[in-house]
Amino acid sequence: MRIFVTKWFDRWARKEKITDGCLCDAIEEMEKGLIDANLGGNLYKKRVARTGRGKGGSYRTLVAFKAGGKSFFVYGFAKNEKGNIDNDEKRALKALAKEYFGLDERQLKAALDNGKFRRLRYDDE
Repeated sequence: MRIFVTKWFDRWARKEKITDGCLCDAIEEMEKGLIDANLGGNLYKKRVARTGRGKGGSYRTLVAFKAGGKSFFVYGFAKNEKGNIDNDEKRALKALAKEYFGLDERQLKAALDNGKFRRLRYDDE
């Protein structure tokens, strides 16, 4: 399993003090079928706990996810800041998911090298 964060998501997560470990835990839960919402087109909503708290005051993350494959954290927001994404945002994020899963290894490496993505380190690599 390979886990990536987009440049925007990475900045947002650091600002909100969401650790890489929390993100890896979220993907591990998703691998076990614990998904909060399937938005279609390999786009999922997954809650991530605030550091030092449970999921009660959690964040919502949107993840382009394929079990056993690659995952891309693409968007996040605090529950108290935003209820959900609108249809236009959902369409745009689904298009991004399709684009990201369409990257071949050379293109993915180039995106990593130019800072478009950052790969999270995970135990089973």
